[in-house]
Amino acid sequence: MLKLSKLTDYAAMMMAQIARAPEEAHTASELAQRLHLPHPTVGKTLKMLAKEGLLISRRGSHGGYVLARPAVEIAASDIIAAIEGPIGMTECSHVDGECELIGTCGVADNWQRVSQAIRTLLDGVTLAHLAQEAPIKLPVLMPIQSVTLPSVSEGRR
Repeated sequence: MLKLSKLTDYAAMMMAQIARAPEEAHTASELAQRLHLPHPTVGKTLKMLAKEGLLISRRGSHGGYVLARPAVEIAASDIIAAIEGPIGMTECSHVDGECELIGTCGVADNWQRVSQAIRTLLDGVTLAHLAQEAPIKLPVLMPIQSVTLPSVSEGRR
């Protein structure tokens, strides 16, 4: 089963909560209480998101975390990558991925297409979408044939 970690799920929840009130600085304690999450987990996750440039940490009596850029400019893929690392179905799906079986596997290019299609979809879902109450309207059909691969696979042949 393909599944994101709980930490990534929590990160999306926190980012959405912050996006709903972007003018306020949000503390780890406030987010933990509001989202019913363990405070240490919230603190750790907020630091990871700040380190990746998605949040800004403000110090002082009115301190807390704020979005580093508007919610419409933060993609779901940014949040996932901040916690999980590069998005890809297989090791060879990453630009820097290396696989000793690349010459004999016969499916690398197709897995790269699938990975690129998933990244493209996740790039199109913004934090503003995630933060809204209404369900997200996604494309019904995303033809995999329309996905173009980076030239990395050409160098492996």
